[in-house]
Amino acid sequence: MAKTLFISDLDGTLLSSDSRLSANTVAMLNEAISKGALFSVATARTPSTVAILLKDVEARLPFIVMTGAAVWNPLDKTFSHPVTMKQETAESILATIHAHSLPAFIYTLKDNVIHIYHTGPLSEGEKNFISERDDSIYKVFHIAENGCSDIPARLDNVVLFYAMQPSDIVESTYNDIRAHNDCNAVFYHDIYGPEIGLMEIFAPGASKADALKWLKLHTGADRVAAFGDNINDIPMLRVADVAIAVENAVEEVKEVADIIIGPNTSDSVAQFILEAITAGNSDSADSTRNDNL
Repeated sequence: MAKTLFISDLDGTLLSSDSRLSANTVAMLNEAISKGALFSVATARTPSTVAILLKDVEARLPFIVMTGAAVWNPLDKTFSHPVTMKQETAESILATIHAHSLPAFIYTLKDNVIHIYHTGPLSEGEKNFISERDDSIYKVFHIAENGCSDIPARLDNVVLFYAMQPSDIVESTYNDIRAHNDCNAVFYHDIYGPEIGLMEIFAPGASKADALKWLKLHTGADRVAAFGDNINDIPMLRVADVAIAVENAVEEVKEVADIIIGPNTSDSVAQFILEAITAGNSDSADSTRNDNL
């Protein structure tokens, strides 16, 4: 019988408005998994917060983290399929960030631990970002009180440059980086307000879409049903067999979706997965694009 891999974005999609999994979502996911559902997530987050958010979910598959820059296995706490930048590319991107005076985070991966550095002063939003994550065994911050770090002399294991600043400076830096570097760059607005722009810069080949292709092969799935809400989900939705947007998704996501379900605040993703698997080992997800499930 054909197997479907169900894969969901977290923030704004699987998580509720308080950025947590509701008890109902946890219960429905665990029931679906117990009935044989192949379930995973694809998120911009790192394992430090993913492990906490999904601690009550009986996950059996690796998670796509850092927007596809790596895959992380919650069972043995290891990374696989990492995609790092060439050193010269990382140095060029960092020089552009300095030229625009854009405060930004630099993520490196070594020995199954993420090491994070920062350039420029810390905003209040960045301080909160760090405080929510600085006690994780999966992540180490190397950031002084003034926001600056001693950047490693060799930037040969960078997986991500990340910025969360006013949209105008982020967008101008993003455009400059894209114009002069071979990289996978994403710019979008924070779901909590358009005044803050988010920039993610990865190596070529690092994306939710490419990681999803790897995970599909890894699980032996015949097809993929993917759920998303924001711009960085679009590549993943386009390579999925069935693209599903939550009701609160941005319009660009709804335009590429085959199906639009309820909002993230109504346990819509978990309910969809449970109903699909209960209907007959996900036979209801056996469709081509533009068909209703």
